[in-house]
Order: sequence, then C-alpha cells, then structure tokens
Amino acid sequence: MRFYYVYVLYNQSENFIYIGYSEDLKQRVTEHNKGRVKSTKSFLPLELIHYEAYKNKKDAKRRELYLKTNRGRTTLLTMLKEYFTE
Repeated sequence: MRFYYVYVLYNQSENFIYIGYSEDLKQRVTEHNKGRVKSTKSFLPLELIHYEAYKNKKDAKRRELYLKTNRGRTTLLTMLKEYFTE
C-alpha cells in the first residue's frame, strides 16, 4: 500500500518550521538532517513533529500547499498548541 506524506519539521533553537511533502517520509527526513536540502540545511537538527498520510498524491499536495499559507500555518500551530507550549 502506497502513501503520500505531508510532514512538519521543527528546529526549536531557531523557531523554524518547515512543511514538506514526500513519498518516502523516513528517507526525506534523513536527507533534511544530513544537510542535503538547501532550504533547511541552515537549521539543523530538525525534529519531525507532525505528519499526515494520504492515499492520493493530489490530496497530499493540496494539504501541503494549504499548510504553507498563513491560514494553514495558523491551523497547524493550533493543532500542535500543546507541543509548542511545553
């Protein structure tokens, strides 16, 4: 069974949040933390704090694009409120 993932990475010391999409979540998180992704290599280490799995690629991409909007980020921060207030 194939899944498509939308994921959220976080660097606490920089208060940096990254939202991405991948077909192989484990490999993609590893790539981020090895500095192989240009947009995140300055914010290492990154912690996987949230992910969602979708059976349909278009649904996953739509969710990723939404979470990258201001409204989507607000939704995400509300969903993960307890994590950010620990």
